[in-house]
Amino acid sequence: MEKILPWFALKSVPGIGNHLIKRLISRFNSPESVFAASRMELVQIEGVSPRLASAILQHKIPATCKRDLDDTLKRGYKIVPLSDPAYPPLLLEIPDPPPFLYVFGNLDPAAINIAVVGSRNATDYGISTTRRLCTDLAGLGITVVSGMAKGIDTAAHEGALTGKGKTIAILGSGLDRIYPRENKRLFYQIAENGAVISEFPLLTDPEPHNFPVRNRVISGMSLGTVVVEASRKSGSLITARLAGEQGREVFAIPGSIRSFKSTGTHQLIKQGAKLVEHTRDILEELSHVIQPVSAENKGGQNAKGADPDDFLSPEELKVIKALGPYPVHIDTLAQKTGMLAGKLSGILLQLELKGLVHQSPGKFFILT
Repeated sequence: MEKILPWFALKSVPGIGNHLIKRLISRFNSPESVFAASRMELVQIEGVSPRLASAILQHKIPATCKRDLDDTLKRGYKIVPLSDPAYPPLLLEIPDPPPFLYVFGNLDPAAINIAVVGSRNATDYGISTTRRLCTDLAGLGITVVSGMAKGIDTAAHEGALTGKGKTIAILGSGLDRIYPRENKRLFYQIAENGAVISEFPLLTDPEPHNFPVRNRVISGMSLGTVVVEASRKSGSLITARLAGEQGREVFAIPGSIRSFKSTGTHQLIKQGAKLVEHTRDILEELSHVIQPVSAENKGGQNAKGADPDDFLSPEELKVIKALGPYPVHIDTLAQKTGMLAGKLSGILLQLELKGLVHQSPGKFFILT
């Protein structure tokens, strides 16, 4: 606790932000050394005025800092400061990294992180595509980073967990303010298979202005950011913009030209984002860091490398060929396949159990 408290103290100095804390630590190596520095040494740092230097030298640790740190440790959370070897190395490279992170779970500094973000009000196509992509990424040993919001973010975490991989959630609230509340179970699942992170004190509510702030962490700790579904005013576009500013790769998954929920992703593609159809599109762009995808992992095969013809009946294959990435009503499927409704319903149920088909409200079906 004694080693962490000076970080809380430095952050609590009025007038000091993340940019300046990074400069001070780069010069003095630790918060203790910052407080022990002379006025002359402090004012030599860009952004430190004589008045701010005086504030640093005269600063006393607020009782709230001690209480926040004590509560954090009592709950079993960790504080990971900039100087900790577990601090995400890519995040250190951005201009304004959080001085320390509240962490529930474990961070692996050697992890290869890819961020996957998108709309809270996602379509079935967006959800299923995200889950499949993140399951595949996790299977390749890549850690999926997202924001634990509804829609695409939730699907990204769930896909990574399905792939028996690791995932990291970056919150726009404190760790004791799980948001959205319905993701409480997911919160603990992520912590068991990666980490939940926040730069905000434990009891910070999910205020709207917190989310653009946290988005820089999502992109900052990742090699690249994949946007699945986003309208022109989506917060996911902020994450994509920040990724570009941070020198990271930006990827986008195309959607229907008739869906306003994909207008933002299509705009990114027009601006130069890498179009993603398969995980190999991501791997090829990051081949200097990630091992290129092998032949057996290329599209057209299931997760075990088997062709669908090897494990589906002729009737099941007939239904699969009548489906696509967008919802199809059961009556339309009956017309396409020439099957009676009862028999078709049975086959669709079997395909759902095999994880190949997803049913949406209103008897609509899509391929997963």
